[in-house]
Amino acid sequence: MQNLSKVIKGLNIKKQKIKPMILNKTTNELINVKITCADNFLKRFKGLMGKKDIDFAMIFSNLKDSSIHTSFMRLEIDVYFLDENGIVFEKVSLKPWKFYRPKKHAKYILEAKKDSLNIKKGDELEFV
Repeated sequence: MQNLSKVIKGLNIKKQKIKPMILNKTTNELINVKITCADNFLKRFKGLMGKKDIDFAMIFSNLKDSSIHTSFMRLEIDVYFLDENGIVFEKVSLKPWKFYRPKKHAKYILEAKKDSLNIKKGDELEFV
């Protein structure tokens, strides 16, 4: 099993949208999606603000706080909160101009257009 932290660091090197696959180890499903990394303050701050539509998912790492907002967004998103083992411990769908804080701190946060990924609470994810 690849360590999720190592994969995220590998994604950071490229500084662009890439097309890895997410392996949902719970359902044994491969999910093809472009990933953008938000691994520093400015990228995390900007996130998906101003976007009308997206064809990618954004993964947030190096988190000091797991709360998120959808201020200045123009689309609904699904937000997946992952622990250090890549397990989704919480999922929420948010409309623009909302704020959300998960029940516990997340190691990673994955954001995508609403209903674009087949991922549920309890699923174990691996980036391959």
